Amino acid sequence: MKFSKEVKTGILAIGAILLFIFGYSFLKGTNLLTDSRVFYVKYQNVEGLAKSAPVTINGYTVGKVNDISFANKAGGLVVKFTMDDDFVFSRNSIVRIYSSGLIGGKSLGVYPEYDSSDIAKSGDTLKGTIEGGMLDAVTKALGPLEKKVNRTLGVIDTLLLSVTDIIDEETRINLRESIKNFNATMSSFKGASSQLNTLLATNTDKLDRTFTNLDDMSANFVKLSDSLSQLETGRLVTDLQNVVSRFDAIVAGLENGNGTVGKLLKDDQLYNNLEGASKQLEELLQDLKLNPKRYVHISVFGKKGTEYVSPEDPNK
Repeated sequence: MKFSKEVKTGILAIGAILLFIFGYSFLKGTNLLTDSRVFYVKYQNVEGLAKSAPVTINGYTVGKVNDISFANKAGGLVVKFTMDDDFVFSRNSIVRIYSSGLIGGKSLGVYPEYDSSDIAKSGDTLKGTIEGGMLDAVTKALGPLEKKVNRTLGVIDTLLLSVTDIIDEETRINLRESIKNFNATMSSFKGASSQLNTLLATNTDKLDRTFTNLDDMSANFVKLSDSLSQLETGRLVTDLQNVVSRFDAIVAGLENGNGTVGKLLKDDQLYNNLEGASKQLEELLQDLKLNPKRYVHISVFGKKGTEYVSPEDPNK
């Protein structure tokens, strides 16, 4: 059976039209060869969700977003998506917009609820939520930090105001003078350090000899300490006790009147005799003072001296 050219041309045109419709529907997310279920979900903001975005369940792609349109004049949005998989879930399931990666766009994720009494059917409207992205998480994490930074900046601002009040013009001048004096002091210290280094360099030999002498003195002191430690301390203590005992014996003899010193301390008669002799010596000196010619007589013509007269007692 032969077809004419017109029939062949018509068949090719019809096939091209069907292929175009099939391809266009596939690019829009509709597979004409399978029975797809259609669902709707409402959002106030789709967070950049685009048409043909994948629809997943637990990370597995089960459909695509077909259309996004306005629901009303207030700006609400309705997302239409199809699911090729016959996975069963209830109408209480959540459809969430989430980020599929750092660079990738937004996707729809179905978080199914399993309630056999309320199974979702094609054409139902499901509940929609939006998952916070990385920027939202960072913003939430930086929120408390921002408050702390603001408080810290406030404290720093108050501190700077206080410092500004304290550091007036006179204080600034004093600080400049102090810094200038400190620089001069450091310069002097640097010069003294240089002189000290020169002094140490020129007297290294003397310092070595000094430390050598100190070492010798330390060694001698160690030897002296050893010698002192080796003394017979017992014998020394015994000799000291003997000396103390003899001194006690001498003191006891003096108390008992033994010896010359003891008799001087204990003999009353000897004391009285010494007192009488002292008295007579005093009277003699007094008479010598009153009558010197009686004791020292110089006479050219042989004149007799005066007789001795006992002087009066001055104590009477």
